[in-house]
Amino acid sequence: MKEYILLMHSDTTRAVDASSWSTYFAALNAKGIFEGGSAIGAGESMRRDAASAPASDHLAGYIRVRAADLQEAKALVSGNPVYEAGGTVEIRELPREPRE
Repeated sequence: MKEYILLMHSDTTRAVDASSWSTYFAALNAKGIFEGGSAIGAGESMRRDAASAPASDHLAGYIRVRAADLQEAKALVSGNPVYEAGGTVEIRELPREPRE
């Protein structure tokens, strides 16, 4: 199994019902693939040798999940409250370095 991160954007077209998160997390937990997540608060970008760009304000939260491949990870977006409210959910693989 691979690990993926689902990045929720703050661009929903409808209000997200707060209680829908517990239903979604329960479904992921029931599949045994939920690895955690959180809302994302305010922050700051930093860069050592140049002026930093402003912190991205369109990311609202993340969820880590395990899936066999990208197609399986994409299927997990169904039921996600941000996705269901018309918002964007970005899916990224979290590559692992081989252990020696």
